[in-house]
Amino acid sequence: MSSSLRAAILVVSTTAAKDPSTDAADTALRDVFEKDGGQQWIVADSKIVSDVVTQIQRQIMDWSDNEVVNLIVTTGGTGFAVTDHTPEAVSALLSKQAPGLVHGMLAASLAVTPFAMMSRPVAGVRNKTVIITLPGSPKGARENLQAVIKMLPHACLQAAGSDSRAVHAGGVKKLEQDAGVSTSSASPSAGGHHHHGGHGHGHGHGHGHGHGHGHGHGHGGLFRHTKPNENPKSNDPSLGPGRRHRESPFSMLSVEEALEQIKQHTPSPEVTTAKVDSGLVGAVLAQDVQARENVPAFRASIVDGYAVVVPADGNMKGVFPVTAVSHAAPGEVAALKEGEIARITTGAPLPPGATSVIMVEDTVLASSKKTNDGKEEETKVEILADNVKEGENIREVGSDVKKGALILGKGDQVSAVGGEIGLLAAVGVAEVEVYQRPVVGVLSTGDEIVAHDRPGDLRLGEVRDTNRPTLISAARGWGYEVIDLGVATDKPGTLEEVLRQAMRQVDVVITTGGVSMGELDLLKPTIERSLGGTIHFGRVAMKPGKPTTFATVPVKNNAGERISKVIFSLPGNPASALVTFHLFVLPSLHQLSGVSPPGLPRVPVVLSHDFILDKARPEYHRAIVTATKEGVLSATSTGGQRSSRVGSMKGANALLCLPSGQEPLRKGARVEALLMGDIRSDV
Repeated sequence: MSSSLRAAILVVSTTAAKDPSTDAADTALRDVFEKDGGQQWIVADSKIVSDVVTQIQRQIMDWSDNEVVNLIVTTGGTGFAVTDHTPEAVSALLSKQAPGLVHGMLAASLAVTPFAMMSRPVAGVRNKTVIITLPGSPKGARENLQAVIKMLPHACLQAAGSDSRAVHAGGVKKLEQDAGVSTSSASPSAGGHHHHGGHGHGHGHGHGHGHGHGHGHGHGGLFRHTKPNENPKSNDPSLGPGRRHRESPFSMLSVEEALEQIKQHTPSPEVTTAKVDSGLVGAVLAQDVQARENVPAFRASIVDGYAVVVPADGNMKGVFPVTAVSHAAPGEVAALKEGEIARITTGAPLPPGATSVIMVEDTVLASSKKTNDGKEEETKVEILADNVKEGENIREVGSDVKKGALILGKGDQVSAVGGEIGLLAAVGVAEVEVYQRPVVGVLSTGDEIVAHDRPGDLRLGEVRDTNRPTLISAARGWGYEVIDLGVATDKPGTLEEVLRQAMRQVDVVITTGGVSMGELDLLKPTIERSLGGTIHFGRVAMKPGKPTTFATVPVKNNAGERISKVIFSLPGNPASALVTFHLFVLPSLHQLSGVSPPGLPRVPVVLSHDFILDKARPEYHRAIVTATKEGVLSATSTGGQRSSRVGSMKGANALLCLPSGQEPLRKGARVEALLMGDIRSDV
C-alpha cells in the first residue's frame, strides 16, 4: 500500500475521562499499530469519553461522518457490567456488520482462556469507516487488535470504495501474500505474536487474561522474524510454576551497557521556576542567569577610617575638621569639599565628592567635644598620610559584579556551601529556572516482608523490611523527595494496582525483591504484561546485583499527554539493593534533574590489603577510602561481601570496581573507586 491508512482510538472509560493518567490501553494500541501494522497506519487522533452512549456515538459520528479516518477502534465497555454500553452504542451506528472480524478476535482469545466468552465485541462499517470494539484492558485490547490487524487494510480499502474486482484480481493467495498471512498462519496465535498485556486500568471491561509464549497450537508454517532473546518476555504468572522460564530470557548486559540503556531511556528533565532560598540547594539551573544590579550598587569604603578629597599633590598630612559621618546604613550623606573629611565605616557609601579613604590607623584624634548624651564626638582629626592616590580603600560601583554580567550558567548546581545562593541574592535575583527534581517512590515486595519496627519475634519465613528504610534514607541523602510506598504482596493484581497508584504520585519507582526466577517473582511480568512497560535490561554481569531490572512505563499526565516513567526493580538482598541504587538509580535521578556528569564520582585508590576476586563477574566491593599523610587514597574492605550482608555497607564510603579474575589483587594495586560519601583522613 503506497499511502498510510488513518486510524483513531476511542477510550471508553468514565475513570479515564476524569483522570487520563489511569489509561494504558491507548498506548498499548498505538504500539500494535506501530509494531504489527506493517508500517501502513497512522494514528491520526485519540479521545477519551465516559461510559455514556451519547458521548460514544457523538465521537464516532464526528470521525466517520466527516471521513476523517479509515478505522476507528474503541477500547472499553464491552463486558457485562451495568455501565458497559459500547457494543449497543456502536451497533446502532453501523450500516454493515463484520462478523468475521468479531470471530477472529474471539477465536484468538478463546485459544488462551474461556473467559474470552465474557467479551461482547462488535465490528462493521459506517459510511467509509471500519469500526471495531476492543476490551478495555490493555492486554485484551492489544491481542484482539493483533488478531485482525493484518486483515484491516483490505477491509478499509473496500469500505473506502476501491474497485472490488481489481482488489481481488490476483486471487486469495495474492491477498494473503500482500497481507503477510497464509492459510496456516491465519490463526492469530500462530503468527509469531508475543502477547503483551495485563488488565485493569480503571476501565478494564472484558477479558483481562494472561498467557504465555509461542503458542503454536499445532499449526505449521511459522515465520519468526527475530532471534530468540532478541525480544525477551518475562514469565506469564497465569501459566503456573510448571511453565515458568528455567533461565532468564533477558540478555546479560555489562555494567557499561546497562548504564547506556539508562542514559538512552531516562526521560529528559523538566523545567520549573524556583525561589532563591534554602530550598534551592541541590537544584541545577536550566538557563543562564545575569546580574540584575551592580555589586556594590554604590561607591563603598573597604575600611574603617575617613573619606577625603585628595589634593593634586597627594599630601594629606595635617589636621582636618570632621564634617560628616557615613555608616553602613541607608540615608543621605553630606557632600565633601577639599579640606573636609567624613568619618566612615566599612561598607558605608562614600560622601559625594570623596575620592579616597584614609585608614583610621593612619590618623590621630586632634580634638573632640561632648554631646548631649555625654559621649565624646570627634571634631578634628590629624591625618599622617602622604602620597595618597585617588581610589584607595574604595570598592567602585560594579567592581564585584557588573549589571548584566553572567553570574551562573545553565547546568550549574546550587551547593549547600552558600556561594551560589549568596551570589543570586546579592544581585537581586528572586527566582530562577531550574530542572525539576524527580519525586522518588520506594516499594518493598513480598509476602514475607514485615515492618522493621514491628514488635515481637519473627515467625518462620518472615523477614524484616531492611531495604525500604535504607533506600529512602539514601535517596533523601542525595537531595530527593521520597514517598514511602509501603509493602506490596506477591499477588499480580495487588502489585499492578500498587504500581499504578505509585506512578500517579512519583516520577521514579524503586522496588526491591521479586526480580529473580521464582514463581512469585512478579515484578517483570507485571511491568510488561499489566502495565505495558518495556524492560530495557533484566540482568547485569556484576556482583552483587545480577537481577537488577530497568524499565520504562508509558503513562498519561494530567494534561492527557503521553510520557514515560522509570521503574528500577532492585534485588531483595540489602547490600545488593544499596549497591545497585548507587550504581544505576542515582545516574537516572541525576539525568532527570539535570546533574552532569551523572552518577558517583570516580577516583583512583590504592588497596591497603589483598582482595580476592570473583572468578566470573566484576564486583563492586564495599570499602572505606581514607586519605593518608602522604596524600594517597587508601581503600580497605568493610569485610564479608555476601549480598545479603547489610553490614557490609556500614561505614562504607566507596564501591571498589574490581575485575573478575582467578588470582587476588595484591596490596598496593591501583583500582578505581566510586565515592558514595566523604573521604576520611587518617592524619
